[in-house]
Amino acid sequence: MTRVSPEFGDHEQVVLPVSTDVSFASNKFPKYKLGPDNEILDEVKEDFKGPFLKDVVVEETSQLTEQHKRLSVRDLASKFDKNLSAAAKLSEEAKLREVPSLEGHVLLKKLRDALECLKGRLAGQNKEDVEKAISMVEALAVKLTQKEGELIQEKFEVKKLANFLKQASEDAKKLVNQEKSFACAEIESARAVVQRIGEALDEQERTSQTSGKQEMEELVEEVQEARRIKLLHHPRKVMDMEHELRELRIQIREKCKISIDIRKELAMSKREENNSKLYELSGSERLGSILRIQPSSDEGTDLSKCSIQWYRLSSECSRREAILGANKFVYAPEPIDVGRVLQADIISNGQKESVTTNGPIDKAGELGSYVEALFRKSNYEFSVVISQMNGRNYSSHSSHLFQVGKTRMKLSRGWITKARESYSKSMQFCGFRGGGNSAAKSLFWQARKGQSFVLVFESERERNGALILARKYALDCNVLLAGPDDDALL
Repeated sequence: MTRVSPEFGDHEQVVLPVSTDVSFASNKFPKYKLGPDNEILDEVKEDFKGPFLKDVVVEETSQLTEQHKRLSVRDLASKFDKNLSAAAKLSEEAKLREVPSLEGHVLLKKLRDALECLKGRLAGQNKEDVEKAISMVEALAVKLTQKEGELIQEKFEVKKLANFLKQASEDAKKLVNQEKSFACAEIESARAVVQRIGEALDEQERTSQTSGKQEMEELVEEVQEARRIKLLHHPRKVMDMEHELRELRIQIREKCKISIDIRKELAMSKREENNSKLYELSGSERLGSILRIQPSSDEGTDLSKCSIQWYRLSSECSRREAILGANKFVYAPEPIDVGRVLQADIISNGQKESVTTNGPIDKAGELGSYVEALFRKSNYEFSVVISQMNGRNYSSHSSHLFQVGKTRMKLSRGWITKARESYSKSMQFCGFRGGGNSAAKSLFWQARKGQSFVLVFESERERNGALILARKYALDCNVLLAGPDDDALL
């Protein structure tokens, strides 16, 4: 091979031939731009033949991570096998890439040797071109070395992933076999349970058939016996007996009322026969009325100058309990007095005389239905007037609202709250025992120590209903609500 140089005229220079085993990727020399210190600035990019090995591995790993939650154990095992085969293929491809890499080093070395030989024979501008070509070859060798390092790293990662996938595949197979054995055991146990249930159902069906026949026979016998009894007892006779029972009940009630009236008349006659009695009780002996002590003769001392104390007597009149605060000639019974006999002692000039009710205090007939209506509500408000506050007469006679709730009681006027207290042991609540014409409609309420009220209701029924309602709610809160020293009665 000869080359004519313009600098030397027709002088021919002999160039050593290149080895025949050298092969180039293209039929022209690559174009490079060298910077300072022989650095390659721009390099023509190679044709893209496919994704890099590292990218393929990352993509496969992300797909496995995303599908892990929705794949079954068997699918995971098959997926691991596929990935393992893919990793093996990638490893083979990496081995195949090592051969062109080695060939590239050989080619670059031979090319550099040829250029060194050519450099010694040339001079001037041609020599500089050869030096540039040698520097480019050296830069290519550096690049190739870097590529080989990256390829070795990728190869290491591929081997690592292949080992991981192989181990995961083996674990998945073990897990599949284990789950399969568990499933087979559960299926066998389920079959055994179904068989036992079937046998139990068959046995139950046989026993139910036999017991059903016995029950049917017994039922037929009972129906026949009922028919026989029905024939023996005519419906008219049964109706006649019911009418007779109703008439007997009515007669018993009437006789009870007559006996009570006779007892009261006997007591009054005994009182009239005993002329030594200076005082007597007047008023109806039932809840909602007022009992008054009044002189029965002119010899009786004025009651304002006497000392009076009211008592509750037991049903046998064997024990009596003083009613604290009831020291006036007027007393209004409250619900706690129902079923008890009341007695009052009058002491005058050192002499004591007692008056007693003819019988126990009766309950008002309409009070029961009224109290049942109150219990249907969670709380109830009554219209009241404050008569006394903290033991002193209250000047204002305006209307207030007295609320009885399940956990507390409240006294207010509009937005102003006079008292609001929950049920407690320090609270007292009873009928007013200070006398007066409105005693049957009044009650005493001590909300707490140092704060007390005397409230006047619109009717005796409301006053007694409020007493019963408040005591029931307080009892639900484990509190006995009564007057002074009345806890023993409750």
